[in-house]
Amino acid sequence: MYYVYILKSLKDDSKYVGTTTDLKKRLAAHNSGGNKYSSSKKPFRLIWYCAFSDEKKAYDFEKYLKSGSGFAFARKRLA
Repeated sequence: MYYVYILKSLKDDSKYVGTTTDLKKRLAAHNSGGNKYSSSKKPFRLIWYCAFSDEKKAYDFEKYLKSGSGFAFARKRLA
């Protein structure tokens, strides 16, 4: 399965959208500061995720959520 997820920084309330096949491991990586983006914004809390069986659909939905209309949709409907 492929998971599209939204994390919320408990430090500054910013949001992060990503895709992974291992949600628990990915959240742990963000919270350990293993990514350039997440190192200054940790800790994170998972606020939403959706599972896809198709990799392309998952990455397409992640791309949509990062677009202007997708960002507005996520803010209004998902988080």
